Amino acid sequence: MNIPPNPCPTSIDLVWPWWRDQMPVSREWAYFDHAAVGPLSGAAADSLSRFSQDASLNGDVHWMQWSGRVQELRQMTSELLHCGIDEVALVPNTTTGINFVANGFPWTEGDNVIVPDGEFPSNLFPWLNQNSRGVEVRVVPRRDGRVIVDDLIERIDSRTRLIAVSWVGYASGFRIDLERLVEQAHHRGVLVFLDAIQGLGIYPLDLQTCDVDFLSADGHKWLLGPEGAGVAVIRKRHLETLRCDSVGWASVQNSHLFSGATFDLRETAQRFEGGSANMSGLMALASSMDMFLSVIRTHGVSAIGDRVLERATRLRELLRQRGANLLFDNEPFDQHGSGIVTFEVPGQTPADFRSRALENHIVVSCRGGGIRASVHVYNNDADLERLSELVAR
Repeated sequence: MNIPPNPCPTSIDLVWPWWRDQMPVSREWAYFDHAAVGPLSGAAADSLSRFSQDASLNGDVHWMQWSGRVQELRQMTSELLHCGIDEVALVPNTTTGINFVANGFPWTEGDNVIVPDGEFPSNLFPWLNQNSRGVEVRVVPRRDGRVIVDDLIERIDSRTRLIAVSWVGYASGFRIDLERLVEQAHHRGVLVFLDAIQGLGIYPLDLQTCDVDFLSADGHKWLLGPEGAGVAVIRKRHLETLRCDSVGWASVQNSHLFSGATFDLRETAQRFEGGSANMSGLMALASSMDMFLSVIRTHGVSAIGDRVLERATRLRELLRQRGANLLFDNEPFDQHGSGIVTFEVPGQTPADFRSRALENHIVVSCRGGGIRASVHVYNNDADLERLSELVAR
């Protein structure tokens, strides 16, 4: 099993410099675009390099070792989320996991699904695509970027089957009260799908106590893996609920018995993995996830999220001091805040500020009508100062 090149320090004060050392991007850039595409961790980049060398020199000779590493990613996801390993499916992107549910759910004409306004299109279009099956999509307005649980619950009626929501808003950075949403929805017999891409790996999620029904997330943002490699969770109690809309050789038990194969679906979420896996991408994601789990095992489930919130709080303070306007308050920040900080600079368009930032080796995005900075654990005080000082120029 691969492990980070240097063990996680036992002193929490040394963890974040240790993490920064494993982020090559930090040598050149003050990088604040993790909510779009995160930079590869050094461990993930090394994994991709080793794979490409191995595959070019040896073909598929070491395929079983590759497959074993991919299975380790499944186990790590199970550990991270406190779910069964048989509930984890490996996916190429968040959208794929959403469509597992949207296309596979046993809808009947007149059913409805509830979605907050302002979701990323991947958590809207698959549900709208069910209109042809007679499914209504009820879009619930946000309040100043905030998704209010009571607003979602109030839209439930006898035909509501599911609420589909993002853990963290991609533009506002608002983190929903997930435990309360799940509790209130389940009390009314309604399932919950979670688009977890903006929160997975950063904030604790124990599926034994916060009983989300379905979940999907790519690993190329906060988890610092490559694009095209992610995870989904389908709780075991729902496995037979969803129809496998797309199947292949890997969907069945005894999947490697190609001659005389029988259509006998796996009794795990792997039944949704119809074809060959993105071995290189999934192995790289596993190498990056090792880093996250090493911190969690050593310093507890809240260590990473606490650090991100502390960094985001500090950035918000600096931006205010330099004259920027924060577009979303997300208070109380310890409950609803995240690493996403969206702001505006008087007299400058977001696009102009982003261009100026790139010239100064600072990376941000334009989202939510403003400039979006998404802060990770390895962003140090010098990074935060570089961004905030640019506001004042």
